[in-house]
Amino acid sequence: MLRNVTGRYSASLAGGETVRAFVPDPLPPAPPLDLSGALQAALERATLALGRLDSIALLLPDPQLFLYAYVRREAVLSSQIEGTQSSLSDLLLFELDEMPGVPFDDVVEVSNYVAALQHGMARLSDGFPLCNRLLRETHAQLMARGRGADKSPGEFRRSQNWIGGTRPGNARFVPPPPREVEPCMAALEGFIHNETAKLPILLKAALAHVQFETIHPFLDGNGRLGRLLIALLLHEGGALAQPLLYLSLYFKQHRARYYELLDSVRTSGDWEAWVEFFLEGVEQTATAAVQTARRLVNLFQQDSQRVQAGGRGAANVLRVLEALRQRPLSTLRQTAQQAGISFPTATKTMLTLVDMGIARELTGQRRNRVFVYDAYLNILNEGGEAL
Repeated sequence: MLRNVTGRYSASLAGGETVRAFVPDPLPPAPPLDLSGALQAALERATLALGRLDSIALLLPDPQLFLYAYVRREAVLSSQIEGTQSSLSDLLLFELDEMPGVPFDDVVEVSNYVAALQHGMARLSDGFPLCNRLLRETHAQLMARGRGADKSPGEFRRSQNWIGGTRPGNARFVPPPPREVEPCMAALEGFIHNETAKLPILLKAALAHVQFETIHPFLDGNGRLGRLLIALLLHEGGALAQPLLYLSLYFKQHRARYYELLDSVRTSGDWEAWVEFFLEGVEQTATAAVQTARRLVNLFQQDSQRVQAGGRGAANVLRVLEALRQRPLSTLRQTAQQAGISFPTATKTMLTLVDMGIARELTGQRRNRVFVYDAYLNILNEGGEAL
């Protein structure tokens, strides 16, 4: 449905130029979303797929094991959209006591993303509402170190920003002037907690994501926080007990269409086209996450059976294999600690896994060796190649 422009333009000064900055109308859209036909069917499919994903705890022996790796996979993908080149292996290496040799700036951004998500989820679990204060806190975590740390982490911007182009005058999009940021974000917070609208949480998340990206309330990190907002909304709204739905891979794969639809919402009010795209992404992503979980369960079962068939010493090898499930990239010292065995035993049993083709040593060194559970990491890495 076309509603014409969904906001107003206001003059703003940026980089010595006067530009037309876009101030979005408050949510929900007027007239309301047309949920007939294809859009209603898309909503039902996405809701069913999300329900299956929420039930993943029944499938996995240890849901936290999946969550640990999946959150980090999302951090890599979301940061890649912003131009970082870090891989999941880079992040896991960095987390091994911040090992040298890993590209620092890129991997710090990814590590910050993990910290931001964990902070937001912990606050929600403690009963704190999803509000602008929480978004500012989460942004402070996101921008705590590395690039962007000097761009007012945790504070709404007080200067004009722009998206695309070489300067404000030829930018692809200019968000609201600084004076409009607080009112716009207050209206967004009000929409998130508006019980009278009675919108399904998936639709609320779809609308809130666009509104946040349009306001672009921070000097940096808006894209990553806008994607985090989806996970936080679905958790607070009761759709997911754990933050297991991440649309970064879907947005990455359909990047041009994503930006085209954001623009069409602003210029012509076509919320329905955006929402259908969003719901298709939820359905595809949730279904893929369930399939990934099943593949990992099958992998773990098959490798455990191979180890058990080895006979003598299998108990310690199984302990090391379990440690690699918890941390698919690990040093021998960490593995020994995780498995509750001595360092010599961890060394011997890890080499058994190497001989079986389950584990692989990464460094080529004799000391401070790092081992990776290749098949596990390969499953998680699918689609995670740098742009």
